[in-house]
Amino acid sequence: MKLKHIMTGFVLVALMASPALAKDKLGYVDLSRLFDEYYKTQDYDATLEGQHKNFEQERNTKIEAIREAQGKLGLLNEEKKAELEEQIEQMKADLLEFDRQKKADLTKERNEKIREILLEIENEVSSYAEKEGFAMILNDRVLVYGNPAIDLTEQILEKLNTRK
Repeated sequence: MKLKHIMTGFVLVALMASPALAKDKLGYVDLSRLFDEYYKTQDYDATLEGQHKNFEQERNTKIEAIREAQGKLGLLNEEKKAELEEQIEQMKADLLEFDRQKKADLTKERNEKIREILLEIENEVSSYAEKEGFAMILNDRVLVYGNPAIDLTEQILEKLNTRK
């Protein structure tokens, strides 16, 4: 992994030292900040939080039904007790399946939305680079150092959030 970072650094230094790029505009963006402060990310976080609360409520309702049924076990005769124990086991199995399925659905939806948002950010950065004549805009994660004068995060963020 370190070798990859070292090689990336050498490539960047070589590119920046190149006479062809010396006259071209270069910039970088803080991708994490763009993602976190993009209004669509914030809106989706609120939506996801609501979905998670609904999931927790449904789950808690199912858990409470199981507890209630377990509380009745001591009051029943053997025949009814065996029948209720069987129902409780089915309720537990249903709860586990519900839990697994909902978590998988929420994770899948979250991953799809993250991909969608990152693609929008990438498109905005590309569009900005073309309009403003940038030869290259880098992600700050590959930089060892970036001059704050060529940090384009704020400009891109403004463009992303003006669509609100």
